[in-house]
Amino acid sequence: QVQLVESGGGLVQAGGSLRLSCAASGRTFSRYTMTWFRQAPGKEREFVAAIDWSGFSQYYRDSVKGRFTISRDNAKNTVYLQMNSLKAEDTAVYYCGAGKMMATIEKEYDSWGQGTQVTVSS
Repeated sequence: QVQLVESGGGLVQAGGSLRLSCAASGRTFSRYTMTWFRQAPGKEREFVAAIDWSGFSQYYRDSVKGRFTISRDNAKNTVYLQMNSLKAEDTAVYYCGAGKMMATIEKEYDSWGQGTQVTVSS
């Protein structure tokens, strides 16, 4: 497992942008598929995006396609989520996860960070 720490959350107006970062500990970061999930108040945690170990393959939930971009820097053990054109419905705690394969199911990921709050005001 890897230790994950998210950062970059905050309050932004609708239409604005934020970039989340997730720093991983350990020397095996480049072997992991990385993901972002989010959880809004009163709702279940949901898949947002995932990226494979190489960075060449990404997958997004439909509602964020064209607005969010997941990327990674294996030399820095960090995965990013660039969020543009933010909407009020993007408000949630965003969690970074690490796993062995691309998946949209939470249980497929072995390690999770503590989360970072993103609030979009309308």
